[in-house]
Amino acid sequence: MPHAAPTDLPNWLLASQLHPPPAAEIYSWLFVNQDSLTQRLIELSADHFSVLPLNESWQRLRSDECAALNVAEGSQGWVREVYLRGHQQPWVFARSVAARSALEESDMGLDQLGSRSLGELLFSNPAFARGPLQASRYPANWLPEAVRSADLWARRSCFSRGTLSVLVAEVFLPAFWVAARLKP
Repeated sequence: MPHAAPTDLPNWLLASQLHPPPAAEIYSWLFVNQDSLTQRLIELSADHFSVLPLNESWQRLRSDECAALNVAEGSQGWVREVYLRGHQQPWVFARSVAARSALEESDMGLDQLGSRSLGELLFSNPAFARGPLQASRYPANWLPEAVRSADLWARRSCFSRGTLSVLVAEVFLPAFWVAARLKP
């Protein structure tokens, strides 16, 4: 996937830094409920939820990911990209990354998830602490071509356990807002 030009990088902000904040319903999905997004999507889809893996490989991490993980610019990392789907429709594009050095030192088999939700694993393991949620508009050229759209809201947070940090970004796709009966 191509890297965005420096001017196209997302501007990840905490809830208190968003001016003006998005509409209350959108703000709620981005910040208010900090439980597992997977659980919320299962409920919204009336148990018609699935995970469709798109890509899982070692890659050079993006600049904003390196900064969030506190690793050197250009570091290698494990990257997992999936669709979180409701009723077989992509509702959320999720990109999860971890620095290669920290992941190889851990006992986490993140490459063994298959169609399981990473959120399910992270939220079921009390050893992981979740950092603050941040939100931004997501660069369209970072999305899979099939769902590429400008100005989509995304959120991200870092889950940490010892020296391992997993950065999870979730991009809310247009079909999600239709299902949630909200206008982004």
